[in-house]
Amino acid sequence: MEAHLINGVALAYIGDAYYELRIRKHLLSLGITKVNELHKSAIKFTAGAVQATLMDAFIERELLTETEISYFKKGRNASGPGRKNIDMATYHKSTGFESMMGYLYLTDIARCDALIDQAIQILTEKV
Repeated sequence: MEAHLINGVALAYIGDAYYELRIRKHLLSLGITKVNELHKSAIKFTAGAVQATLMDAFIERELLTETEISYFKKGRNASGPGRKNIDMATYHKSTGFESMMGYLYLTDIARCDALIDQAIQILTEKV
């Protein structure tokens, strides 16, 4: 599959799924097994506003390559009108995050996992 031929929203679709899976695996590794608690914990890592904050942190800490930033922009710029529960700018930024994750999942899963590990670390520091 040639990731560079896939549109930003489709990359976000697969990126969201893989990021969510990794977060769920992380939560299970912490010993959380009650579904309601898993869901509430997962939201702290996967909500659109959280993903937008992670992008800001990644950029501020200069953790991303130019290619990764370009795939973030590809998803950010391709995302639709947004959702009712999140402002448009945050929605676009979170879609860009997911798009970047999708690109990395398809092209360099080790790098994708490394950034997800960084995301978990950043969000755990904030708690």
